[in-house]
Amino acid sequence: MIPRFALRTGLALFATLFAPPLAAKAPASHAPSRTLVRLQTSQGPILIEVDLKRAPITAGNFLRYVDEKRLDDTSFYRAARAPSDPRRGLIQGGINHRLVRALQAIQHEPTSRTGLKHLDGTVSMARNNPGTAMGDFFITIGPAPALDARPDYPGYAAFGRVVSGMPVVHRILALPTYPGGYSKATKGQSIIAPVKIITARRIP
Repeated sequence: MIPRFALRTGLALFATLFAPPLAAKAPASHAPSRTLVRLQTSQGPILIEVDLKRAPITAGNFLRYVDEKRLDDTSFYRAARAPSDPRRGLIQGGINHRLVRALQAIQHEPTSRTGLKHLDGTVSMARNNPGTAMGDFFITIGPAPALDARPDYPGYAAFGRVVSGMPVVHRILALPTYPGGYSKATKGQSIIAPVKIITARRIP
């Protein structure tokens, strides 16, 4: 089944998604509070650093899914490869819009507020309209500045980054996908054999 909870990037946006990132402001001098989460997948472990300091709403939501084990026995089900370079793109995983696992949707927390950017290995929330994000997320492979908020565009809510396991992320991106799709924007992105997320746990 093609996932209904897909990113609405559109073909034109996706074609420009992986342009070189714009210069970012220097980070604050104090170190933000972060938490580590290990996703144990059928392709290997992915270690994520969650930024509670700068993205408290989004990071807190993700950690609630982790702590309540709502991400256990879910999957990475989408591999969106850049048209210009199939080694770049994003992978999407989580509850795949299964309402039995869903918590209440959260307030949108744009990158213009958090100061986070969609860089290589950024972890961000999947959504339809702003304010609809629940338990689906994606990981970028290569910088994706088009997903950052702008004055005329809400962007997506980044909340962390991969600190270990990017080879696993690259393998998932390269997996075979169905030729069709739920929409024109998601055509060819549904993984034929989704990668199982066995467990998701905080790391002390």
